[in-house]
Amino acid sequence: SVLLLAATFVLPACSRARATTELPPLTSLSPEAALAARSLIIPVKGVDASRVRDSYSAARGGRTHDAVDIMAPRGTPVIAADSGTIFKLRQNDAGGITIYQLDPDERFIYYYAHLDRYQDGLVEGMIISKGDVLGFVGTTGNAPKDTPHLHFQVMLYRGRGQYWGGEPINPHPYLIRHGRRQ
Repeated sequence: SVLLLAATFVLPACSRARATTELPPLTSLSPEAALAARSLIIPVKGVDASRVRDSYSAARGGRTHDAVDIMAPRGTPVIAADSGTIFKLRQNDAGGITIYQLDPDERFIYYYAHLDRYQDGLVEGMIISKGDVLGFVGTTGNAPKDTPHLHFQVMLYRGRGQYWGGEPINPHPYLIRHGRRQ
């Protein structure tokens, strides 16, 4: 009876002590803090952080770019910036061959555009890990044919299957390589 009473008071105290050392759920953080906690990697294999320019606010035909262009030779592997799910595979006039990826907490959509092609076997609904090859750098869509690059955008996920039109967030400050921020 005394042992049971001691366990009643000690165990909850131990549980609380462990809980305070854990990170809060990413859903309770601001979008910027949650994105920083995701530790995105540069989504083009072999590209050094020093080569990634912040083109997020650049003008593009009367609008703001709202993405980062990562220059690389045609055919360079495009890798998952984060773990998550392949939400949509689409082709359109602007982005060409594109991928919409949902992060594990269903808070962010990662948009990869101007791909030359998809990785063989890539399908909607596939669970992927950070660093998995998704496709290959190209110039499809409205990309200049002599400027292969990856157009990489991060958007807040609007829910209910709406992978398009979420509020964009500049990914440049959140990209890391080998554990170091840019």
